[in-house]
Amino acid sequence: MTERTIAVDRAENVASVFGSFDQNLRLIEEAFSVTVTDRGSELRLSGGEDNLLLAEKTIQGLLDMAARGEAIDAQSVRYLLHLVREGKELRPGALGEGVVCITAKGKPVKAKTLGQQSYCDAIRRNTVTLGVGPAGTGKTYLAVAAAVAAFRAREVNRIILTRPAVEAGERLGFLPGDLQSKVDPYLRPLYDALFDMFGAETYNSYLEKGNIEVAPLAYMRGRTLDDSFIILDEAQNTSREQMKMFLTRMGFGSRMVITGDITQIDLPGDKPSGLKEAIQVLDGIEDVAICRLSSADVVRHVLVQRIIEAYEKKAEKEERQASYRPAPPKKKPQPVKRRQGGRYHA
Repeated sequence: MTERTIAVDRAENVASVFGSFDQNLRLIEEAFSVTVTDRGSELRLSGGEDNLLLAEKTIQGLLDMAARGEAIDAQSVRYLLHLVREGKELRPGALGEGVVCITAKGKPVKAKTLGQQSYCDAIRRNTVTLGVGPAGTGKTYLAVAAAVAAFRAREVNRIILTRPAVEAGERLGFLPGDLQSKVDPYLRPLYDALFDMFGAETYNSYLEKGNIEVAPLAYMRGRTLDDSFIILDEAQNTSREQMKMFLTRMGFGSRMVITGDITQIDLPGDKPSGLKEAIQVLDGIEDVAICRLSSADVVRHVLVQRIIEAYEKKAEKEERQASYRPAPPKKKPQPVKRRQGGRYHA
């Protein structure tokens, strides 16, 4: 049994790291089979030497977050545990170092994982950004936050949000109302994100003035979009023709963000995804960034992360089975026949 100590400057930081009823502390102790004791001005860790080093890195990272006033929850702890196990260095201030946007209720929107931080940086630095990853990684929400920040800073005059009107296995044509009423269910996630950023009253005001436009992808054909921040959501359900059409809507002073999850394609089996093709075609082009988020970047309920990982393992297993081809059975050598006296003999 080995012991290590971590000096603590402020007792309130320890309370933030430990969490409500020490729930965060229990996650760390269970993950590395260590014991952590609060000694007032220091934390004392006891356990195996290798595990102590990992636990110390995790707690130091959490203390750094607490010192910056960051909220620490179970998701933050699990993500730091993931980074430490993977052997990745977490420099001070790497998470949540920049506020993407402030919501209507005054809540700062920040990246919660290194993958999300890279995604936000790519949006700021590039004209076209493709964010690809599973559900719950914040692709759409962070893109909308970046669009609102650019709009408030007067970098763009309009925010245009669009997505293909493809049903996820259900037919919605029976819904009552006009065309806008029928497509509203497809666009609801975009509405929700805008309501969070602007508030309902401000959102409706900008919508009436034409500063905000939320429309299905079919409405983009034939247009040139200048001085706009354009977001294409659920891009995995675009055809290759739709994707090319959308990309060529780019006007002067505009920026584009394309988001999607290639594991949730709702197109017919014989129709290729425009997003999958765009990832291949646009890779390496100047001023175009492709950000790949993973299950480690999921910021929803921990069960969402586990579900995604379970499906990924199943897909990998099926892929291995499909690629495995058993060697054909060896043929038994046939005896050589020789002709003797008008007859063949083995």
